[in-house]
Amino acid sequence: MISVLVVDDEQLVRSGLRMILESAPDLEVVGEAADGAEAVALARKLQPDVVLLDIRMPGMDGLTAAAHLAELPNAPKVVLLTTFDLDEYVHRGLRAKAVGFLLKDTPPRDLITAVRTVYEGNAMLAPSVTKRMLERFAAPSGNSAAEAARRLEVLSERERAVLVGVARGLSNAEIAAELGMREATVKAHVSRILTKLEKNNRVQIAILAHDAGLV
Repeated sequence: MISVLVVDDEQLVRSGLRMILESAPDLEVVGEAADGAEAVALARKLQPDVVLLDIRMPGMDGLTAAAHLAELPNAPKVVLLTTFDLDEYVHRGLRAKAVGFLLKDTPPRDLITAVRTVYEGNAMLAPSVTKRMLERFAAPSGNSAAEAARRLEVLSERERAVLVGVARGLSNAEIAAELGMREATVKAHVSRILTKLEKNNRVQIAILAHDAGLV
């Protein structure tokens, strides 16, 4: 059972997230917090596997809380939730060692998948976030292109096809539809790509694909 702490300053939002998460047989909401300080205190006490953390809250915000959570013994995996797709939030969140960044309009199924994904040790970024980060950080061509292409030589042809989809900012479901695969197969390919390329999240491998000229 994956234990989850839900953090949002709005009771209605917390209740909705709890209902979504507990519709999955392997997820359990072990606590709720209304601000960042309460989230850190509860995480220390309850030791959840995953924390769903709103960014904009009064008092200690989610980004500050994420940094504190990362310093805890047996630190939980942190997924940041926001209604605003802003670069500043993503940058600070990643620096605070958050492993997920999702918009609050993420479909319930994708939210459940995100919790499972980060619990398994993988990063989960909304496709729109991947696109924005790629636009901001993709390096110019040149020597970086040759180096990126060399690094991608470890990938199989199918993995490269999946990587192209990731680099285009597609979700696993969209990649699966394009390539005629099951979504679970795409997820497995993404995990192997991250391992082979020694990267932590979709943005990093998307940038590498862009540098190599795959997109």
